[in-house]
Formats: sequence, C-alpha cells, structure tokens
Amino acid sequence: MSMYFHLRAVPPSALRNSATWFQRLFEDDWDIVRERIGRHREEVLDRQYLDVELLYSGIPPNHAPDGPPTDVVLGGRPVFPPNPSLPPFLLLTAAQVTGVAGYLKAADFDDLWRRARPQLLRPYIATDAEPEVRGLFAATHRDLTAFYAQTAEYGDAVVKWLVI
Repeated sequence: MSMYFHLRAVPPSALRNSATWFQRLFEDDWDIVRERIGRHREEVLDRQYLDVELLYSGIPPNHAPDGPPTDVVLGGRPVFPPNPSLPPFLLLTAAQVTGVAGYLKAADFDDLWRRARPQLLRPYIATDAEPEVRGLFAATHRDLTAFYAQTAEYGDAVVKWLVI
C-alpha cells in the first residue's frame, strides 16, 4: 500500500468549498487538473511526511507555536470528505500560503536539522546514514520552499490530502 501526502496549489477563483470538489482535485490526473484550474503545481511527500512535519514543528504533538512552522506540511483548515473513513482535506488560504512561504524562505535548514536531528535519525540503525538522510530532508526543504514561494507569487491557496 502506498501513502502519499499531496499538496496542490489552486487559484482562489477556481477553489470550491466542497469536499467532493477537493476529492476530484486529487483523483484527477495532472492534465485534467491543469485544464480545470488553469495551471498545475503540486508537491508530493512520501509516507515519511510526518518526519518532514517534525523537521518544521518540533517533537509531536506540535511544540511549535501556531503559525507557518506548523502549517508547512499538515496545517490548514480541515474539510471532511463525505466518506468518514477517509482523512480530511486541509486548506491553506492564499494569505496563509504567503506566511508559510516567508517562513520557509527565512528558515535556516541547518538550524532546523540540528533541532530535529535526534528524532529524525532514530529509525536508522547505520551510524553512517546521517549524510544521506540529511540530504533527503534538505532536498525536501528546497522543494517545499520552491513550491510555497511560487504558489504565494501566484496568490494561490493550497489544498492538502493524504492519498492512500
């Protein structure tokens, strides 16, 4: 079973306050999404998305104050799908996206890594795994920074969903 955490940028004018519309947004392929909302930007985190959340938010349950650090991965207003067995969608407004983009642009990856390093390395037995693991988190940080920066530049919102 593959689990992915998807983040999709949506222009506010195309956004619908409907869980059914959000579900279609994630079920449709990229070309259909691009046709429906006029452009397409997406970021996908693999099943370790909670580790990425830890990088920004601190030790669970979110020891960071409310705001951009907690919004990068899991933040947003929940919108519950019609099927209660499915996880909720998370919606960040364009203003919230701008806040997250500013936070990520100003964040020092080395500081984030130092704070979360012990928890992020815990699952890895090999003592020489740190350079590879750190590199993966650094790449994800760069990707998320670019995604939020471009999304904020367009003035778009972000809809997030754990796709199982």
